[in-house]
Amino acid sequence: MLATGTTALSVTRIASATARPERVLGLHFFNPVHSMKLVEVVRTVLTDGRVAEDAAEFARDLGKTPVAAGDRAGFVVNGLLFAYLNQAAAMFESRYASREDIDAAMRLGCGLPMGPLALLDLIGVDTARTVLEAMYAQSHDRLHAPAPILGQLAAAGLLGRKSGRGFYTYAAPGSSHPTAEPASASAAPAGRVPGREVRSVGVCGSGTMATGIAEVFAKAGYPVVLAARSQEKADRAKAALAASLDRSVAKGRMTGPDRDAALGRVAPTGLLSDLDQVDLVVEAVAEDLAVKRELFTALDKICRPGAVLATTTSSLPVIECATATTRPQDVVGLHFFNPAPAMKLVEVVSTVLTGEEVTATALEVCARVRKHPVECGDRAGFIVNALLFPYLNDAVRMLEEHYATVDDIDTAMKLGCGYPMGPFELLDVVGLDVSLTIERVLHQEFREPGLAPAPLLEHLVAAGCLGRKTGRGFRDHARR
Repeated sequence: MLATGTTALSVTRIASATARPERVLGLHFFNPVHSMKLVEVVRTVLTDGRVAEDAAEFARDLGKTPVAAGDRAGFVVNGLLFAYLNQAAAMFESRYASREDIDAAMRLGCGLPMGPLALLDLIGVDTARTVLEAMYAQSHDRLHAPAPILGQLAAAGLLGRKSGRGFYTYAAPGSSHPTAEPASASAAPAGRVPGREVRSVGVCGSGTMATGIAEVFAKAGYPVVLAARSQEKADRAKAALAASLDRSVAKGRMTGPDRDAALGRVAPTGLLSDLDQVDLVVEAVAEDLAVKRELFTALDKICRPGAVLATTTSSLPVIECATATTRPQDVVGLHFFNPAPAMKLVEVVSTVLTGEEVTATALEVCARVRKHPVECGDRAGFIVNALLFPYLNDAVRMLEEHYATVDDIDTAMKLGCGYPMGPFELLDVVGLDVSLTIERVLHQEFREPGLAPAPLLEHLVAAGCLGRKTGRGFRDHARR
């Protein structure tokens, strides 16, 4: 058997240079080979099935985990990974967010071991560009066309860690330690105006997210008014918050007196009018624009002048909430991640009308509640979802094309990239209906054909297979 370790070249073309193409295949080991468990076993249309089986068994004998793949650029892992990296490079190039915020968002929001721009520097900007060019040559998908910044960096010799500079600057060629300079071209400007003083907080909603956000603020020392549609719902939300605090005490994460103090700071109410004196209101109600706009119109009439109004939406335009008020300059996005008490990331989303001191207030509040804020503008998906969901959609397309199985794709991304969950595990956890909604929003915003939701995802949602919450999604959870 003759094997190639190529990551981007056509195995079929390599096989055609021999007189025995049926015995040629790809064995794509991952770097560093001695520690990475994954091997992609790549067969061409001419590869003998027994040869592929023998190669997979050989990989197992080496203590590796083989996954089967066909001969197309990128195979499984790079086919999903590099499109995501390319989008991150394009996001940075457009100055939508700083390199630090893009990387922090994906590490803290998705639990990834490295941010995409730092990973591009590790892989090598020139290598990434070569892989993307090969993918584009096969797919003709514009999302695979290398972002111009990759070509510019490569032409300048800024190839990443190996040259000492890429998206980041390193202490020396080959070093893994980035230096502080030069500053990111899109970093936040120095001399930011100070934010407004926040002494008390209101949280609107009674679900998991609202309860979690109320817990975050209460533990940080803020008095919190937890407003729901009825007193009964507000009381249930506080009871859920108390249960969460009890679990923290049981795990040794906080003391009993600290729990009691935090719980004592939360005042549940069924009346929005009780928010009239708070300095910051965080809305965490249903992800429905009409519902949110109605709430913001009501808050506009109730809240005192100068109060900051924030929405936790993950996919709706913040500007639509802002324009439901007479003070759009006071409205900002504060996108907490679920579960809010555990997740460190908050996306601070400013609209074209958001006042500078309101953005500053949001950043200062995040620091006080010990969250890591990242700044971005008001466009679909913000940072995390704009990078995450096209990757998930690509995985679904890969499945519906019968290129690889659910288990092989999930295994490949976990072992090949160190992701905490494979794409189908994550889709089933998030909910296929929620995922489809976000993908539709992204497609509607950017009108990019490659962002159109995969038909298989739409069919599963139509069939009521929504993931873990219904017992069936890409996997049958009822049988597990």
